[in-house]
Amino acid sequence: MKIISVIGVRPQFIKCAALSKELRKSHQEIIVHTGQHYDYNMDKVFFNELEIPEPDYHLGVGSGTHGAQTGEMLGKVEEVLIKEKPDLVLVYGDTNSTFAGALSAAKLKIKIGHIEAGLRSYDKSMPEEINRVLTDHCADLLFCPTPTAVDNLRKEGIIDQVYLTGDVMADTLLYNKEIAERSDILDRLNIESKQYLVATLHRASNTDDKRNLTNIVDALCELEGNVVFPLHPRTEKFLKQYGLYDQLKGKVKLTEPLGYLEFLKLLGHAKKVLTDSGGIQKEAYMLKVPCITLRENTEWIETVEDGWNVLAGVDKETIIKVTKEFVPLREQRNIFGKDASNKIVDVLNRAI
Repeated sequence: MKIISVIGVRPQFIKCAALSKELRKSHQEIIVHTGQHYDYNMDKVFFNELEIPEPDYHLGVGSGTHGAQTGEMLGKVEEVLIKEKPDLVLVYGDTNSTFAGALSAAKLKIKIGHIEAGLRSYDKSMPEEINRVLTDHCADLLFCPTPTAVDNLRKEGIIDQVYLTGDVMADTLLYNKEIAERSDILDRLNIESKQYLVATLHRASNTDDKRNLTNIVDALCELEGNVVFPLHPRTEKFLKQYGLYDQLKGKVKLTEPLGYLEFLKLLGHAKKVLTDSGGIQKEAYMLKVPCITLRENTEWIETVEDGWNVLAGVDKETIIKVTKEFVPLREQRNIFGKDASNKIVDVLNRAI
């Protein structure tokens, strides 16, 4: 079977890494990289570290407004699909690359598989939420990471061809956890295990909004102990635009974006993490690192219900208070399953 995998951003590279290995044992996979992330530290380093095959097509779309970016991807993905005539298109997660890949395939009547189907934050102000919902309603095969995701789809009337497989990011993390321990990132940053906090920020609702970004920066500057803050290019841009970069620079350890293995070690040895990333909420849970989410909602509600993630929003005092006081009160469950990649390939072998 000929399968096209459409990817474009670093979380999708991580998800694709484990599944691609399994797919290629019995199927022909063609990787289409939209170019949504294109900086070396956001892109190429992940292919190198995770041994992902080089993309067969690199569309080079790059940055842009949501409409312009999605529209350009639609046209370019469609050209590839018409040329290659795949049996199935796989899309991952909730980005513009996800929706563009799904809609292009749907218009051409090509079957679609959605990895990480059924996630909902129920916040339609998030572009990712729109992408999730529309992609799920385009998809023919829906691969859900958790029972909650299955229930979310059922509420929307999507019942057929829904599969609870677990999370492919868990496969990648488990495979690379020991390898990541070889990194010297802690020595380079002059920090000790469990003696620092990690912060990440990239969502437009936080980075582009001066008030929200200022609140978060003020909170980070007042937290006790070392805070390590790898900077997403978008975040760095707005920190400088709003005059907040120099304020942070004296109080927080700022780094460039880190590769997967370096960040995995940094996160795994952190005391706590503050983030607005869905993927890092999951990874923190898997690594047993308490997570403070800088949002009012999350698509990974299981991590909150299990007591290892807390929603702090973007109020300065709340962020400081929660970071100081939050302690998980119970052991974790295995909410993300295991061997998701094998389960997905098994479904494909039977369903297509």
